[in-house]
Amino acid sequence: MKVILITGITSGFGKAMAERFVAEGHRVYGTHRKAGQQIPGVVYILADVQSEEDCRAAVEQVVAAEGRIDVFINNAGMGIGGPLEFSSLEDAQRQMDVNWMGMVRMLHFVVPVMRRQGGGRILCVSSIGGLMGLPFQGLYSASKFAIEGYCEALRLEVRGFGIDVVLIEPGDFATAFTAQRKSVADSEAYEVYKSYAKSLASIEHDETSGLKPEYLARRVSRIVSCRRPRYNYVIASLEQRLSVVLKRILPARWFASILASYYKL
Repeated sequence: MKVILITGITSGFGKAMAERFVAEGHRVYGTHRKAGQQIPGVVYILADVQSEEDCRAAVEQVVAAEGRIDVFINNAGMGIGGPLEFSSLEDAQRQMDVNWMGMVRMLHFVVPVMRRQGGGRILCVSSIGGLMGLPFQGLYSASKFAIEGYCEALRLEVRGFGIDVVLIEPGDFATAFTAQRKSVADSEAYEVYKSYAKSLASIEHDETSGLKPEYLARRVSRIVSCRRPRYNYVIASLEQRLSVVLKRILPARWFASILASYYKL
């Protein structure tokens, strides 16, 4: 049995992972911002990852109850879409504050716990959007790129303490993320960027017809239980996994042309 702390468990990946881990007999704690239907066996912690004090209190609550944190899964996040030119500075700040700084705040308190206990496993939910800049999702991609860089550095720093740092890079999944995304609605944005409406429709179609979050939960369960996890896992459709490979091997201009064609730019 492992003690697992997950951020953002009211829907999507977080909910699916919490259900999976409880069914497997683990002790599961999860942070949430809004009240909702609760999963039996999960200990819910009211906490906003934008609050340093909430993050501190959440970690302290788990340690006080269990004496340790074996696995921390940074899952909480949100998306803001639209042409970057028409995205407000406030939106840019919020996107980074939730997705990247939310992770940083939690890890600020989780890492010392794992270091003192002699090990642990950190899983951070990134995205294939953290491996390539996605048009009209530039703020979201930027926040996920930041997660990638931070975790690559953290992995090297804590390797001597028995702490694994793993990046989870999902593709399109059918979750509430699509409906909850904030998108630029300025009519001028649609007039200036003629492809915006078509690209947005394509993005939403791919997401709503994507894989189910339970599939990711099964994969993450295996990652948590394996002896030596890889540094990163792309969990996506075959087409999207292929796009990650192409990004690595093709000249940048060639790959940009493929991406532009796919998003109807």
